[in-house]
Amino acid sequence: MTATQSPADAPATTPAAPVNSRGRVVLASLVGTTIEFYDFYAYATAAVLVFPILFFPTGNQTTALLASFGVFGAAMIARPIGAIVFGHFGDKHGRKATLVASLLVMGIATFLIGLLPTFGQIGWFAALMLLVLRLAQGFALGGEWSGAALVATENAPAGKRAWYGTFPQLGAPLGFIIANGLFLAINLAAPSREWFFEWGWRVPFLFSAVMVVVGLWVRLRLVESSAFTKASEKGAIRKLPLGTVFRHNWRELVLGTFFMLATYVLFYLMTNFTLSYGTKAADLETASAAAQAAAEASGTAFDASAFAAQFYPGLGFGYADFVTMQIIGVVFFGVFTLLSGPIADSIGRRRLLIWVTSAIILFGLTFNLFLMPQLDPKFTGALTQAFLVFGFMLMGATFGPMGALLPELFPTNVRYTGSAIAYNVASILGAAVAPLIAVALWAAAGGEPWPVGIYLSAMGVLTLVALLVSKETKDVDYEAAGVPADGRLAEGEAEAASL
Repeated sequence: MTATQSPADAPATTPAAPVNSRGRVVLASLVGTTIEFYDFYAYATAAVLVFPILFFPTGNQTTALLASFGVFGAAMIARPIGAIVFGHFGDKHGRKATLVASLLVMGIATFLIGLLPTFGQIGWFAALMLLVLRLAQGFALGGEWSGAALVATENAPAGKRAWYGTFPQLGAPLGFIIANGLFLAINLAAPSREWFFEWGWRVPFLFSAVMVVVGLWVRLRLVESSAFTKASEKGAIRKLPLGTVFRHNWRELVLGTFFMLATYVLFYLMTNFTLSYGTKAADLETASAAAQAAAEASGTAFDASAFAAQFYPGLGFGYADFVTMQIIGVVFFGVFTLLSGPIADSIGRRRLLIWVTSAIILFGLTFNLFLMPQLDPKFTGALTQAFLVFGFMLMGATFGPMGALLPELFPTNVRYTGSAIAYNVASILGAAVAPLIAVALWAAAGGEPWPVGIYLSAMGVLTLVALLVSKETKDVDYEAAGVPADGRLAEGEAEAASL
């Protein structure tokens, strides 16, 4: 029974169904994605700071960083698989149990990363074990986001789906702040560089166990949404949601994937690439000294001439300084994520995203304006901080509406599967390759970032085209159950069925 029904409207033999309170919905959708993104960011930070040295000591700085980002990107390959598996169970058996399972898988994998031996202890088996656990992280995140978005939007009051849909999205900036804030605190408190590389980097991964317990407590108290319950009562639950969504909603899958493309590329450029570019030494002498110290710490040989031949500069910020600048930018990410919801509810998701995506395209053309070293280091810092603020503002404005837009593309009985596949296939086309492409373009340009910006603008154009050929979803019937078990007959295919 919904909030607008009277007792007389309900069947006499049917008791009032339990409902999720507004606070429970917000907390359940927010806490899970915060934990999931925290785990993901913890790896992303370690992929820049720690893993190239401890797990991929190739002797070549660029190769080691690319190998670390390669394992990072491998998780994106696992995400569509997780989307299919968790989407299947979420559309067939309900959202609650599926969300609990995805959180457990992610939490266990992240905790185990904190216990891994390194290359210096077991050789390349360490990198293999890291890859396996990273794939488990990606598999779990493949089912997490869409489930959290459905919990938020399927329990939202009328006219507020985009607003409620921003709460799982808010987990991204919160997870970033917690993960990077913890890394920053450990880095500053570390008694020595050796201690940080031996023990300190493990703490954020081990700490995830505490957060998972909190998330499980919240999610176990959820009840199923009325939309899923009604779809089940109507006999619309399918044995194979994946087949249904590919047969009846393939166009929405394609559009949803391209809706997310520019968002994903911007997301990982603002987090991974900027951290690499911002903290890399601006001159060869400083970089060579740091690389030699890292080689000695990992027990590998250092070839100064080979290092000089493949060196390309960054901005030269210290790690603590740059992460602090990123965290300031991510605050704007969170604020604009929340602001985007009411705006999308008012003017529509499509209209808002067309404007934001156009701004992302223009933003990609400004990389050299903001990210080139200046004669005055303070001016370099000011320009870089402005770049981070603008980029994360756009990130919030484009990411926020996705919590409602992608689920709105699909009916209830395939909503988990459809939105999860679209969201996570975009992660392959965008996030999986973005760090690799960005580093390769950065190196090819001799340290200048403008090709990276052109890459972002090009992905923005693809997203803009998808938005322009799509329709607004703000007023769709969100409780439409979808194609029932006898869907062929319902869609006028009786003649074909009788042949």
